[in-house]
Amino acid sequence: MDLMIHSSSFLLPSTSAGDDHRRSLTYALVLLNQRLPKFTPLLWEHEQHKFEFAPMEEPIGSMTICLFSSQTKTPPMFAAGIRIVAFKALQQRRGISICFNAYCICLLRENLWFKPDVIKGDMDSVRSEVLNFYSDLGTDVVDESDDQDTTDLHKCIAYINGVMPNLDKSSFCILVTGALGGRFDHEAGNINVLHRFSTTRITLLSDDCLIYLLPKTHRHEIHVNFSAEGPHCGLVPMGMPSRRTTTTGLQWDLNDAEMRFGGLVSTSNIVKAEKVTVESDADLLWTISIKKF
Repeated sequence: MDLMIHSSSFLLPSTSAGDDHRRSLTYALVLLNQRLPKFTPLLWEHEQHKFEFAPMEEPIGSMTICLFSSQTKTPPMFAAGIRIVAFKALQQRRGISICFNAYCICLLRENLWFKPDVIKGDMDSVRSEVLNFYSDLGTDVVDESDDQDTTDLHKCIAYINGVMPNLDKSSFCILVTGALGGRFDHEAGNINVLHRFSTTRITLLSDDCLIYLLPKTHRHEIHVNFSAEGPHCGLVPMGMPSRRTTTTGLQWDLNDAEMRFGGLVSTSNIVKAEKVTVESDADLLWTISIKKF
């Protein structure tokens, strides 16, 4: 059985020492219509992303696709204070001399900095001024209002896979913000997308935690960044019970344990090592707490 390596180093500043796995990954960023995590600007300016409108128009990495859910309601996307914190970090790292105050950043148009490549969804609650705002900036708007059988996240993942059919999925990860919190049926729908696209690396993110799928087709090695995540974690069987799950690196490791709803589910576990291993005969959800930014 092949080994799949996981890391949440996208939560770390680009200047932090990274591992080989981190440097080898390419990311796409999807923003859904929920309260976005405070660290969203960090994801946007991560080294694997390309800043089409950064100062000096400098490409930082190989590829970025940034998608907005069609329901996103406010063009600025981030509070001014969060934008400035994120830009200060970029300024310090790049040695850029910029004058800014609480409401504008001179020499840099903030809204261009946070310009998505695509807005895609069923458009059932999007404001026309939002669409016009980003359309005028050159963002592609893909209206799929004729499809009421799939969620906006499903539409976005399908779009990404469609525009990059030849991309090596082992070195590609889709980061999704706004996927957790709010209505539970929305959360369940987003978790279902992880199973619908089980061969694509997808990470759901909130201020409190992250979730991704551990497919049963692989052994898994999770590299934990204690400066940004942990120690609380969980392994949850979804869809089918697990007859045998074995782990290392947790306070309460599993040894050929059976997990199912109505029986044992490994919640409120604690990460004890920088490397956690998981092997199971069923698909599992891995979740770990995110430290406050």
